[in-house]
Amino acid sequence: MGNQVEKLTHLNYDELPTADPNGFEPEDDAPRIGVSYIFSTDDQEDNMDETEPDELKHYDSRDEVECAVYYREECIYERSSRVAEVGTLSRENLSNKCQPGDLLEFVAVGHYPHWAVSVGDQQVVHLHRNEIKCDFFFDACQGKRGRIVNDLYKFRALSPDVVAQNAMEQVGIKERDICWKNSECFAAWCRFGKREFKSGGELRIGKQPYKMKLQLSEKKSHVLDFQSLEDLIAEKRRNDQIGREAVVQELENHLNSAGDSEKDWNDL
Repeated sequence: MGNQVEKLTHLNYDELPTADPNGFEPEDDAPRIGVSYIFSTDDQEDNMDETEPDELKHYDSRDEVECAVYYREECIYERSSRVAEVGTLSRENLSNKCQPGDLLEFVAVGHYPHWAVSVGDQQVVHLHRNEIKCDFFFDACQGKRGRIVNDLYKFRALSPDVVAQNAMEQVGIKERDICWKNSECFAAWCRFGKREFKSGGELRIGKQPYKMKLQLSEKKSHVLDFQSLEDLIAEKRRNDQIGREAVVQELENHLNSAGDSEKDWNDL
């Protein structure tokens, strides 16, 4: 049948099949694409943080999924091929380059990206294991490579001093008092101060104003709709964790399954 991703151009978030958020297996084999568990925190990013640095596989930025996020018609986030071309830095080079108020992203193959806020003196503040912590840079990165990601989100940034202050004021918050779903939401809130990054910051009613456009190749793209930025970020992070090849395969599997279902219906 060839690569049929080009036929899949747009899906509504509510129409996508998903697994039960409580962990129960569905009775059928419905594929799960483009949907995150909106009732759980993104603790999956911490599950592999005990990996020793020597065990981390080589990270290739070219395997990242290019995507752009829109709120109605306005682009509010973009990870393009230019980001992949810049690549990542070793922990030593990144620690020497970053400044207070910078947003940092630590990446490794098969891991959820881990975000942190640089606050100076070789320290960062980040959401880790259900706690906002201030750690030394090398402890927070866990041997991963990283990069400065101040420009991925297109919102107007607060001043570096305010960003660092926002982060430091949250240090020590734990578990139920935490109002961010993952490290990215927390770090982005510190830099931009927007309530949309907080859990429950938006009502999930009515239309779905957020769109995530996945650029699968030069001529092929795929769009997903979301009711909140929080939901969208959770799905974007899952795509980052599994990598571009797996995302494309999921889309192809869904298209094939949808095509078979339509054929069965027409045969009745």
